[in-house]
Amino acid sequence: MDLSNLKPAKGSVKTRKRIGRGEGSGKGGTSTRGHKGAQSRSGYSRKAGFEGGQMPMARRLPKFGFRNPNRVEYAGINLDVIQKLADEKGLEQIDINVMLDNGLVSKKDLVKILGRGKLTSKVEVTAHAFSATAVKAIEANGGKVNKI
Repeated sequence: MDLSNLKPAKGSVKTRKRIGRGEGSGKGGTSTRGHKGAQSRSGYSRKAGFEGGQMPMARRLPKFGFRNPNRVEYAGINLDVIQKLADEKGLEQIDINVMLDNGLVSKKDLVKILGRGKLTSKVEVTAHAFSATAVKAIEANGGKVNKI
């Protein structure tokens, strides 16, 4: 056995269908496209969502809801997370960069500080928005709130 008599396994290679090569091939004439109709013509391309003339899914289902284009979406961070950060890293100032470095938010996120959990340390927090309970809790411990 050498390189000159290597062959692929039997049945693993199929011969391709040679379309439009004359009547004698058995695949000339309409070239397996059938007679007439959109799919028999050159340049035909099916529209996205076309279901063969059946009423498309997008039109069968009812429309509902409303998406407000002006909605501002915040990434929420709770006080217990800030307390944990202050304890582990020994921080007194927590801003967006600190949250970014610790994987709490991503680069383009707007950050809102929320009031879940207890805050026991004096911390200066900088964020885009604060809930009323979060502001109370931060200032009750002598901390400071900075809105961006």
